[in-house]
Amino acid sequence: MPPHIDVEEIRAQRRLLAWYDQHARVLPWRVSPQARERGILPNPYIVWISEVMLQQTTSAVVGPRLLRFVARFPDVAALACAPVEAVLQEWAGLGYYARARALHAAAQIMAQAGMPQSAAGLRLLPGIGTYTASAIAAIAFDEAQAPVDANIARIMARLYGLTRANGALRPAIQAAAERLLVRERPGDWAQALMDLGAEICRPRAPACPACPLAAICHGQSAGPELFPGPRLKPAKPQRYGVCFLLERAGSLWLERRPAKGLLGGMLGLPGGPWTHALFQQNRDDRAVENGLDAGVDTLRFAPVAAHWRAAGRISHSFTHFHLDLEVLAGRSADQPAGRGQWVSIADWAQAGLPTVFAKAVAMALTVDLAP
Repeated sequence: MPPHIDVEEIRAQRRLLAWYDQHARVLPWRVSPQARERGILPNPYIVWISEVMLQQTTSAVVGPRLLRFVARFPDVAALACAPVEAVLQEWAGLGYYARARALHAAAQIMAQAGMPQSAAGLRLLPGIGTYTASAIAAIAFDEAQAPVDANIARIMARLYGLTRANGALRPAIQAAAERLLVRERPGDWAQALMDLGAEICRPRAPACPACPLAAICHGQSAGPELFPGPRLKPAKPQRYGVCFLLERAGSLWLERRPAKGLLGGMLGLPGGPWTHALFQQNRDDRAVENGLDAGVDTLRFAPVAAHWRAAGRISHSFTHFHLDLEVLAGRSADQPAGRGQWVSIADWAQAGLPTVFAKAVAMALTVDLAP
């Protein structure tokens, strides 16, 4: 037992676990507390995949995508043997594609050395940081770890009255999570806190009267939404780009992006770099009005010479910037240079395009390319 934990905290621990035993969410990667009591343990591979998916994606989205991913790559060996392009294709639409590349790299290591069963060992693998390692170790291997995600951080801040004004918030929240950790059931405890944050201790309008931790919560009386306090987010910069849908005999040309960098290794439409001022400086409105192109200078990024017609502009937000992407469509019998492939227009939705390019293709296909 950690030092200084008091009787009320012990009672709160018991209440939360009792609440979890009764109200645990049913999730594809989870083993219920009742099943754990019968000796049924989580599948570490599935726990690992789910935690990586959940890093930047909601559980509602992850559920069906996890089932599909595991059906295609049922274990570490299958994932390690698969081409990275296949893994990226299966990841399409989930975003943050570096996660998929890291999964593949980690699977190749584990196929040879096995899956580490401690947080310290898991942290040595690509794509696994402190939180993910702690969550996998607690849930899959019942190691006494106190993972802290956004939900758990909010709970700890409210319980102990921690705000960003107090100074170093993250170490204080981690210390609070370790203080309250139930070491006899670390996997259930971590998941109970995750469920509490998702169902009751919500960012806005928390359901405090239903909370099993209300008796020890500083935030309930002081105002839960004051904790941990607002985060000042810098404004995202705006970038601009251009992409081209090239059609030939009922197929469209997709390029394989460089392995490193944003959307690395993914298929996408050819185009120019995403810069801060491309269209502000080079746009030719007369050309757009005539349906010729999105700016005279941007045609140097076209994959081949063609009569390019403006389809419109899409907007998409990445983690660190907003993007406005001008979309052009054209038809040519010429073969583009570079690494890519022709994909039937009827099958493009199965190509595993990132969301930004899926938007662009859907827009470009509305353009009439008839002479």
